[in-house]
Amino acid sequence: MSDWNWHSAWPAPAKLNLFLHVVGRRADGYHLLQTVFRFVDHGDLLRFAPRADGEVVLATPLPGVPPESDLTVRAARLLQAATGCRDGVEIALEKRLPMGGGLGGGSSDAATVLLALNRLWGLGLPRARLQEVGLALGADVPIFVYGRNAFAEGVGEAFTPVALSSVWYVVLEPPVQVPTADIFRSPALRRDTPAIAATDWRPGVGGNDLQPIAVELYPAIAEYLGWLSAFAEARMTGSGACVFAEFATPAAAAAVLAALPAGWRGWVARGLPEHPLAGLGAP
Repeated sequence: MSDWNWHSAWPAPAKLNLFLHVVGRRADGYHLLQTVFRFVDHGDLLRFAPRADGEVVLATPLPGVPPESDLTVRAARLLQAATGCRDGVEIALEKRLPMGGGLGGGSSDAATVLLALNRLWGLGLPRARLQEVGLALGADVPIFVYGRNAFAEGVGEAFTPVALSSVWYVVLEPPVQVPTADIFRSPALRRDTPAIAATDWRPGVGGNDLQPIAVELYPAIAEYLGWLSAFAEARMTGSGACVFAEFATPAAAAAVLAALPAGWRGWVARGLPEHPLAGLGAP
């Protein structure tokens, strides 16, 4: 993993929100959340090569996203600024997760950049410091740096680890991109769901407070939820658009995916016990 070459692929897994409640709002406008993040074995891949000129270059820019706005580039530059590191890097991103899907793709990419470059640049920052750096990039970045399935609170940065059973998920990708800000600015969004203690949460408890708003704004999400609900309890992850359902065996999940209507996108993923890079570097 420590080799600088294009052959070493660093994983950036997707996350699912097993529930997501909005329990309040701070004076600065940030929403107070409670959720459980679960990592799954499907996601993006990143590769890195060193540069001697100190520049951060994205070799695989995404359509419509200027490289300087890409979270991978921003993460690398922020790490340089936080540490005074003068090393450079070229980043190649193999994008498998949809944008605007609620799977944390961009945030996961940014976290993997922080974890990988902390190792490759020999910086030795502890994960807690990398989480602080990551929070400046977005509220979902710290959980991917933290590296464990967790009950999250605050704006999504305070974690209590949770042990989750080995299950499989069918994840569907409705053909829409959901801007998170559109969901959170809706006056119809419930912002007063009673908070629960992390120790009181169990699988199946809670819902997604963002789902009713997303369904109203994007009917395709409702269509995909309705179809998947015929097989198991289905819900949306994050602010959407992706929806998922849990199954006890890979065969059961595969059977549902095989029945997917023509033209629909979806996949099966195993729930992970922890982030693939959880054992990397300092605690």
